[in-house]
Amino acid sequence: MNIPSPRARKRARIEIIPLIDVIFFLLATFMMVSLSMVKNSGIKVNLPAAATSAPQEHNDRTTISVTKDGDMYFNKKQMPLDQLPARLQQLKTGQPDPKVFINGDEKAFFGAAVEVLDDLRKADITKVAIDTKLKQ
Repeated sequence: MNIPSPRARKRARIEIIPLIDVIFFLLATFMMVSLSMVKNSGIKVNLPAAATSAPQEHNDRTTISVTKDGDMYFNKKQMPLDQLPARLQQLKTGQPDPKVFINGDEKAFFGAAVEVLDDLRKADITKVAIDTKLKQ
């Protein structure tokens, strides 16, 4: 004779709804963390403001940055100012008509910017723009 147990016999079940909630939470957390990990790919300079500032197309460009401490960066790589003419000649031979953007901190020494412009002119590079921010 079988005597029934007062406890009903239940099979173990995997609840899928809480599992989906956990998966979506992990996915959202991963996306938020990965978005916050994007590094700024430029050199940190405080651009001067200009009322006539206009956005430029930055495709296929070369950037020369001058910081307020007088450090110079050629495509985000620090280099001394005396090596700039050789790099510009290399750029001119690689691209027939290169575009160069100058990012200068508003507190940078103006003489360094003039030297960069002079070296660009000596290398016969005519497409030169100075990055600014829009004056508010």
